[in-house]
Amino acid sequence: MRRHGTSRTTLTWTALAAAGALALSGCGGDTDGKTDPPKAAGPTGPQVELPKLDGEKLEVAAVWTGPEQANFTKVLKEFEKRTGATVTFVPAQDPIVTFLGTKIAGGAPPDVALLPQVGALVSAVQNKWAQPVGPEAQAQLDKNYSAGWKSLGAVGGTQYGVYYKAANKSLIWYNAKAFEAAGVKPPTTWKELITAADTLSASGTPAVSVAGADGWTLTDWFENIYLSQAGPEKYDQLAKHQIKWTDDSVKQALTTLGELFGRKDFLAGGTSGALSTEFPKSVTQTFTGGDRPAAAMVFEGDFVAVNIAQTEAKVGEDALVFPFPAVGAKAPVVSGGDVAVALKPSKGAQA
Repeated sequence: MRRHGTSRTTLTWTALAAAGALALSGCGGDTDGKTDPPKAAGPTGPQVELPKLDGEKLEVAAVWTGPEQANFTKVLKEFEKRTGATVTFVPAQDPIVTFLGTKIAGGAPPDVALLPQVGALVSAVQNKWAQPVGPEAQAQLDKNYSAGWKSLGAVGGTQYGVYYKAANKSLIWYNAKAFEAAGVKPPTTWKELITAADTLSASGTPAVSVAGADGWTLTDWFENIYLSQAGPEKYDQLAKHQIKWTDDSVKQALTTLGELFGRKDFLAGGTSGALSTEFPKSVTQTFTGGDRPAAAMVFEGDFVAVNIAQTEAKVGEDALVFPFPAVGAKAPVVSGGDVAVALKPSKGAQA
């Protein structure tokens, strides 16, 4: 659709470049407004001059719920305030690639999709849904991003995505009072984790709150175990489909995960409870209930602090954290990132 002589493609990428920068600075915490943050070498808060987009309408799709969605909605409101555009948040189901396929098949794709995995970006490009970045977005990428972050948003040498969020996804958060009551200390190895889980559960508090209703949390469990146990070379081979999912290394990782998931007394609500628990609840139920929380630990990235903030627990006091334990020779460090991609307009729309 053309409005005021600006193509939809140009509009979307201009807005995306600006909104991405605003989202980064908005997610980084409050500032006193007196000084500008330093130039970023990656997604840590670049600043750009926002364009005037009076009367324009955009749709942004993402798999966010609860406080994460609420926080991002605040960013969109600020974007509207500064640009004059109207932005609608489109809640997407997981996996988002399936959701986008349905929207595109129906002729109503959102303008921008926020994708939580590199694989989702590759799928969007292979399905010919994604648009290469425009000159405005490329200029902001060149100005604010290092080569590494730009390469992660490229497919086949062409830039398609803009990373606006990154996370450490190798963390386990724990209820300090539950650990103290059971006499348990943060484990550093998988064997120690299982021993701690046994002690915690015997004390009357299930060891782990698992968000089994959200598939992405389960894949994160697997990735950490696999990376530590099989090593980075095997990890890369599996990611590139150079080895099959029936490989012995995969079986070994799943067997190891079964040492925790296979004990229903370790899980908050047992097996059925874990399968019906969504991510936000998996966090909040770990830090509510006083002396009888639903579980003593919950696994996920540094963004868990956003959900803990919905309880009365204080991060650093009631809610503490330790690195994902080493399953093999080294403890894993898995990074996660969200990438913004502009989607092609539906058939029949004018460029």
